[in-house]
Formats: sequence, structure tokens, C-alpha cells
Amino acid sequence: MYQFARDDAELAAVRAAYHQVSERLAKVPGMLGNELLLRLHDPGSLVVVSRWASTTAFRDWEAGPEHRDDTAPLRPYRDTRTGTPFAVYEVDAAY
Repeated sequence: MYQFARDDAELAAVRAAYHQVSERLAKVPGMLGNELLLRLHDPGSLVVVSRWASTTAFRDWEAGPEHRDDTAPLRPYRDTRTGTPFAVYEVDAAY
């Protein structure tokens, strides 16, 4: 899920929403953790990267009724300049 903050106040609001969402997600089975990453060359752009025990655990949560409520605080800050405001990746190789 990508976030875009236009000024310091909105950046603070995104961070507050991220912490609120993260507290909720910490209780979700299969959620291993997440990070809020700030783009160095564009400090108004942020991305939330989450780690899951399995694709199945993520899909189960995504399909469940809590998904929309869990992520609602971040939804107003999604970057709608692209066709999809989020992407799902799977590790293909690692060292």
C-alpha cells in the first residue's frame, strides 16, 4: 500500500494512521510484521511493507471481514495516481 504526504502535517497523519493500523494487525494470525518506508529522494512518498507467514495467511486475512476495518485509517492516504494502490509480492529468491 503506497502513501503520499503533501506536507509535514499530512506526513504526521500518515505515520499516526500507520501506527494505529499496525497495532490492529499485530493480532492477525500469520502477520509477521510490517514497516513504513520513506522514499529518500521523495520524502512525501511512503510505502507500507508487510511480512506474512504465508500467502495463504495473507489471503485469508484479506478475504475476511476485518480487512477493511483494519486498514481503514490508512485508506485516505493511498496514492491514487496509479491503477492499483497496492501490490502483493512473493519472495522468489533470497540469500
